[in-house]
Amino acid sequence: MNPPCGRCRKPVYPTEKINCLDKFWHKGCFSCEVCKMALSMGNYKGFEKKPYCSMHYPKSSFTIVTDTPENKRLKQQTMLNSQALYKEEFEKNKGKGFSIVTDTPEMQRVKKTQDQISDIKYHEEFEKSKIRSDAPPPENRRDEEEPGNPRLIQPAVQPRPVAPPTGGPRYQALYSYTAAEADEVSLQEGDLILNVETIDAGWAFGVNQRTGQRGMLPANYIRPI
Repeated sequence: MNPPCGRCRKPVYPTEKINCLDKFWHKGCFSCEVCKMALSMGNYKGFEKKPYCSMHYPKSSFTIVTDTPENKRLKQQTMLNSQALYKEEFEKNKGKGFSIVTDTPEMQRVKKTQDQISDIKYHEEFEKSKIRSDAPPPENRRDEEEPGNPRLIQPAVQPRPVAPPTGGPRYQALYSYTAAEADEVSLQEGDLILNVETIDAGWAFGVNQRTGQRGMLPANYIRPI
């Protein structure tokens, strides 16, 4: 017995039978549900066991799910599971709040510069404390402030400027350079640079003998002598 066609419901004979979408079709009846364009097994698209062309294929739409008691229970269970996982991860990572910073050449240069600036500040504070320690006691200062005191005639002793160290590698400035940051050293062509330490390919640290200033300076502006 020949099965009925999926569209016209008439019997479909084997010579004109198309078996698709769980139905049998006449070749002429296998067409788009909307525009009735004839389709083949290579260009049809099925939706709810009906053939469509690419132009009129129904687009899927979102379905609103009813907020049933079962859905509410599943939603609450999901939230509880998420909170449990969060608490577990928090306990695992407790005490691991720090992150390891890669010790790049730039980080090494900054760290070394900071150490050198701290060392310079320490020496400056030390020299200032030496100057303060040379001051007379308070009672002597009161005597000096009295009118007619012969000590006022004596010239005050000024601390001698601290000469920059002369050891270490010596370099000479090839070009003039104006410091752009507080931790840099200005140069004039021909300046003698002492205690030069190479920080990286672009920067060095040293003391300008002419000014006594210490700090960073461009490495390509100086040459060893």
